Amino acid sequence: METILDTATPTALNGQFTQKPKWLRVKLPTGKKYTELRGLVDKYKLHTICTSGSCPNMGECWGEGTATFMILGNVCTRSCGFCGVKTGRPETVDWDEPEKVARSIKIMNIKHAVITSVDRDDLKDGGSIIWAETVKAIRRMNPETTLETLIPDFQGIERNIDRIVAVAPEVVSHNMETVKRLTREVRIQAKYERSLEVLRYLKANGINRTKSGIMLGLGETEEEVLQTMRDLRDVNLDVLTIGQYLQPSKKHLPVKEFITPEQFKKYEEVGLQMGFRHVESGALVRSSYKAQKHIL
Repeated sequence: METILDTATPTALNGQFTQKPKWLRVKLPTGKKYTELRGLVDKYKLHTICTSGSCPNMGECWGEGTATFMILGNVCTRSCGFCGVKTGRPETVDWDEPEKVARSIKIMNIKHAVITSVDRDDLKDGGSIIWAETVKAIRRMNPETTLETLIPDFQGIERNIDRIVAVAPEVVSHNMETVKRLTREVRIQAKYERSLEVLRYLKANGINRTKSGIMLGLGETEEEVLQTMRDLRDVNLDVLTIGQYLQPSKKHLPVKEFITPEQFKKYEEVGLQMGFRHVESGALVRSSYKAQKHIL
């Protein structure tokens, strides 16, 4: 799922309280388009992960007509060490949610929508039916809006992934989040090879544009990052995002390192040489950053 960076407060580096480096400090979002959309969100009580997560890229993305929406509630069945979303027993599925999300996109006049969700391992279908119905509802109400679906792994069950394939979003994304060695610690209930297989399966079954994202600063080495990039190219991934991990709370995994802008630039250049169609690599990059460009 989409994870948001908190850039407003100090953080812990290797357990020591410290100010974030200057390249992680961002200005508050401004601009006419942002102001208009913020007014609509407040007036109609619309829910976007952009606002609930205080995303530092909100002003830029909204200015481009892009926004991210989270479906299937705000309680996750998994307990990833990096993620600030609550873990526990999710609420009952809201079958009106597809229409609500589609209506929000229409009110906000969104050109490109990113849809994400919590993991719903409590559901037999993993939430894939609501996923497919949400895409259908958005297309009915907003025929000009393009879509990216940032999906969970659905436990690798093909019939659930097939529901996403059938509605054919312009971009289908599934995040690796970290390198192979750290996967068990960072994504406790996930599997590195299973995530790779989901991305391979999507591409092999007709999804035009596949995408994934990883976070840095959790203790990975440069060679491990490069190997993850090679693994993603081996499953014909098109778009890769690379950003800085920041600790959501004291209960979450600590930041081991702040990656420099120069290192992020190096990964971008190497990724393009490897053959990725798009590589977004920078401290403030999140899964949905510049998402509207990834359909091109």
